[in-house]
Amino acid sequence: MPVFEYTALNEKGKKLKGIIDAQSSGAARQKLRENNIYLIELLESSGKKKESLLQRRAGGLFGKAGAREVTVMTRQLATLLGAGLPLVQSLNTLIAQTSHPHLKKILAQIKEEVNEGSSFSQTLTHYPEVFPAFYLNMVRAGEASGTLHLVLERLADFSEKQQALKGRIRAALAYPLFMFLVGSVVLFFLITFVVPNVTRIFDEMHQTLPLITIVLIGVSRFLETFWWLIVAGVGAGAVSLHSFLSKTERGRALRDRIVLRLPVIGPMNRKMAVARFSRTLGTLLESGVPLLASLEIVRNIVGNALIGDAIRQAGNDVREGQSLSAPLARSGLFPAIAVEMISVGEQSGNLEPMLYRIADAYEKEVESSITTLTSLLEPVMILVMGLIVGFIVVSILLPIFEMNQLVR
Repeated sequence: MPVFEYTALNEKGKKLKGIIDAQSSGAARQKLRENNIYLIELLESSGKKKESLLQRRAGGLFGKAGAREVTVMTRQLATLLGAGLPLVQSLNTLIAQTSHPHLKKILAQIKEEVNEGSSFSQTLTHYPEVFPAFYLNMVRAGEASGTLHLVLERLADFSEKQQALKGRIRAALAYPLFMFLVGSVVLFFLITFVVPNVTRIFDEMHQTLPLITIVLIGVSRFLETFWWLIVAGVGAGAVSLHSFLSKTERGRALRDRIVLRLPVIGPMNRKMAVARFSRTLGTLLESGVPLLASLEIVRNIVGNALIGDAIRQAGNDVREGQSLSAPLARSGLFPAIAVEMISVGEQSGNLEPMLYRIADAYEKEVESSITTLTSLLEPVMILVMGLIVGFIVVSILLPIFEMNQLVR
């Protein structure tokens, strides 16, 4: 059944926009008239397989449904299904309640395909930019086991915990980053535009200047002359480096290898990857997704290529009959205590609860490490900026003091 987007007026003359499914444009107009809605414009929305993936992605660039909207929708759908409502009726209710236009359109197209006989998980495969492989496989497992509402609840819980962790990390890093950006801009402006005007007076003195003053004058004049070139070079370099490190396989491997070897960031990044691995794998296994399929999904979302390769190798070893903990231990990338807890979970048949415990423990450690790091960053940045400002002040005042001594 086609889906139409309409612009219309209600009985009070208020302008309305929405979507409606009907057999034809005439049927859509009839439906709207029966609801006392007076049509201004009616456009057919390209649906399901007729719409290319490229078109969907292009449309999603503007107002694409984010993780928060999908999480809320998942929670609402789990509640409706848990209350005993059929899937199509639940989707109808969601369409009426959803305010996000992109997600509203997707839900209408999903309902259309489900009405035509497709399974819910099959329809989700047409929207990979909104529903990733992790989401899709859990829904598929929920449908197979007849526990779709429970799986959707687990999905919502998982997404909420991940978003809460990201929110706490961003909140902890926001103030130090803001201080660094503002301080850098102020210092750049001071050295590039203010210091040259002050130091020009020294050219008229024709006297020997202290070394630190000569250094300051050289740096400020260089920045004053070539600041635009430096800004352009830094911008182009940053874009090129980001493109190499994030869009090429070699660059990603190099980036992840360097990150893991950094003194403070390395251990913290490894703990974050292990926490993500444990929580995601536990959620997938608890929802009925097979271990090998779960490992294949998890290795693509841990956020580190080296750890992803270790998980892939672990999957190959598990396929050959080995335990999960043994190849993870051989990789040397997973902490010994995490490997030991996974081994205990395998032997006791309680792997999923043990994975959740690992995730909880390492998420707390990551939060604690970030809090400690940010509390140290603030005084360090203040000290560094104070030293730079002190260097500028001393470089300017020292020649003035010497000039006063000569006058006396």
